[in-house]
This record gives sequence, C-alpha cells and structure tokens, in this order.
Amino acid sequence: MKSRAATSDLDRFMARARKLGADDAHLIDAASIVTAAWVRMKCQFGCDGYGAGYCCPPHTPTHSQTQAMIDCYRRGILIHCTQPGQLTPIVTQLEREIFLAGFYKAFGFGAGPCSLCSECPPEGCRHRDRARPSMEACGIDVYATAHANGLPIEVVRDRACPQNYYGLILID
Repeated sequence: MKSRAATSDLDRFMARARKLGADDAHLIDAASIVTAAWVRMKCQFGCDGYGAGYCCPPHTPTHSQTQAMIDCYRRGILIHCTQPGQLTPIVTQLEREIFLAGFYKAFGFGAGPCSLCSECPPEGCRHRDRARPSMEACGIDVYATAHANGLPIEVVRDRACPQNYYGLILID
C-alpha cells in the first residue's frame, strides 16, 4: 500500500513542478545521474561566477562527495525548463513540499549561479532555505544525465539555439 501512495505522491510532485512553471518533470533512477571530475573544471575555467558565492565551486561538494550522496538515494525528479532563471525557485519550493509530504531525505540542485543576493556576505548565506547549488557546481554531468533519461540538451552555439535547463530533486 505504501509504495502505491508513494507513486501517486511522485506523480503529484511532477505535476506540481509543471504548475510552478517547469516545462516538464521526470521521475528518474538515481543510478542514471552521472558525475565526473571534469565538470567542476568547466566551472573554474569557463564561468565568471567561479568562487563568487557559496553555491559555486570551490564552496560546493566535489563530484566524489556528490556521488556518495547520490548513492544514498533510489529516485529523483529531473526538472526541465527552457527559460533561464526560473528553475532554482521551482526546485526549492518543490523540495520543501516533498519534504513536508514525508520524504525526509529530499534535497534539490538548481541550475546556474545563485542570484538571490548581489554578493554573498562573509558571514555566510542569508538564504539557506532558498539557495541551492547547481547540478554542475557539484560535479553532475547535466548533459549525460539528461541524455541518459531521454531528455533534450545540446550545446548552445548562439542566442538562436534552444536552451535547456535542468534541476534535480533527490527523493528517497
């Protein structure tokens, strides 16, 4: 009985992600999430936000630490958006709702650098309830993870190319 209730809850959470503004949400096996050492190097040598805040490397977990965390889970919800800036707020809102529904291990990863403050204060994050590191900041290969789950993502070659943003909520 409990597993049927959990499945119905998960369907409800994916529908809720869409209602919050996601283009789509997919239940995935945690084993399909790919981590790699090179991902954080792309942040360090490719993003001008590197080191700028607590949600970016080097302040975020390494790919090995992230993989160890992922290994504690069976399932997650991969959330897909095509508009920039909306994904992390969806992830944090839904993560809280999933937690309050009894999935006490729920933890979310957003996309891109945090934009809650113009600058992180030296004493620490003021928005720990809404700030989440991006998948890539924690060493998750977003491209391989999306492809492993049959979802669209390609290198954006120019502004005319479609953009795909992904967030993740690990559930149980």
